[in-house]
Amino acid sequence: MPSKVSGPVKIKGQALLPVSVNWLVSVAINFGLLLKLIHDGHLRMVWSSSLNGMPDKENEAPLSSLSSSFTAQAKQGNEGLIQQQLINVDHGDPTMYQSYWKQMGDRTTVVISGWQSVSYFSDTKTHCWFLEPGFANAVTKLHNLVRNAETGNRHIVVGTGSTQLFQAVLYALCPSDAPEPMSIVSAAPFYSSYPLITECLKSGLYKWRGDANEFDRDEPYIELVTYPNNPDGSIREAVVNGNGGILVHDLAYYWPQYTPISSPADHDIMLFTLSKCTGHAGMRLGWALVKDEAIAKKMVKFIEISSIGVSKDSQVRAAKILDVIADTYEHAETSNKSTRFFDYGYQEMAKRWRQLREAVNKGQTFSLPNLPVGKCNFSNRTFGTQPAFAWLKCEKTIDDCETFLRKHKILTRGGVHFGSSKKFVRISLIGHEEEYNEFIRRLSLINSVESL
Repeated sequence: MPSKVSGPVKIKGQALLPVSVNWLVSVAINFGLLLKLIHDGHLRMVWSSSLNGMPDKENEAPLSSLSSSFTAQAKQGNEGLIQQQLINVDHGDPTMYQSYWKQMGDRTTVVISGWQSVSYFSDTKTHCWFLEPGFANAVTKLHNLVRNAETGNRHIVVGTGSTQLFQAVLYALCPSDAPEPMSIVSAAPFYSSYPLITECLKSGLYKWRGDANEFDRDEPYIELVTYPNNPDGSIREAVVNGNGGILVHDLAYYWPQYTPISSPADHDIMLFTLSKCTGHAGMRLGWALVKDEAIAKKMVKFIEISSIGVSKDSQVRAAKILDVIADTYEHAETSNKSTRFFDYGYQEMAKRWRQLREAVNKGQTFSLPNLPVGKCNFSNRTFGTQPAFAWLKCEKTIDDCETFLRKHKILTRGGVHFGSSKKFVRISLIGHEEEYNEFIRRLSLINSVESL
């Protein structure tokens, strides 16, 4: 039964009969749809055909009959707009995860009172004095559950995303009295932001030297090792074997929705970010697991100087989210796979990679790299790496893949940004479903036409 307004409704002192709230909402929705359709220019024959078929008063149909017509036309209109607009698969905005968190409802809701987060300090007993204890516990709990990183004898340093942590690492590792800037390298194709972040401050402490495969200087260096690698999804190891080298491992994507977790990562400096772990990029939160106490202290000093700590509110909210993820696995008897975050992420990534490979295999215009297959000790699945990004290559006579796809209203990031060839582009697979589906449709069409 529809809910009723309690008591009669009065307008200018005149009492009216009780009004159905649902009926009022239905009228409002239909009127809003009507205005949208008129504004968007999609009304056309649907309105006239609906009026022509309108029953008389004696056999009046419910307003929902018009609502379904308007809704269908609005949906077609939105799809039409998507098909006309530029599809952006350049940046890795993880909006794919939004639908999962919506279905979780209020389980991750956090209420923060006005008196909270007043002080700069969180825990003065630790080196990272702005690290919330609840967030530190949640990070440790999740790593121990997934077994993707060793947490024993490590110092946790929280930062405003892994970008700030990367800058903090460079500050901590590069001597201030060195005669020359420390060389920073990474094997190509490398993450496109590494050179930008390294060079943005024009620091005298360090300098970007490019592809680690071509680095042959007999001097101290820092090598950035990313796995699974952004952009090509490969599982990386260090490639420079010189003396005086320091390794920094970026493990943003070492989670079971992207790659099999074969063993816990056990490195001196490991960087993680909430944006690719849970999809909460807007929280701007990352963390580092650091063995050396002195390095951890210098990283904290950099964050203290640059931003006087990290948002407590973000940490409190992130702790709740990480705890909910862990709880759905620790209490498996009360959960199902649809409410387990990593299961959801795995299924969604598997679907999107399947769609992409089907589109690529329709012709010879594009190709994708072969990705490693392995057994995941967390999920007990055997599967191939399914990264958040695809490293797409344009074949035939297409020399500039980014420009070629832009002509088809697909915005990508070209290979030159990653120290590679223009024949490659990076494709994000973690955006909104509607946009990703439209990207797949366009790619399939391009491939079919170019292969004729």
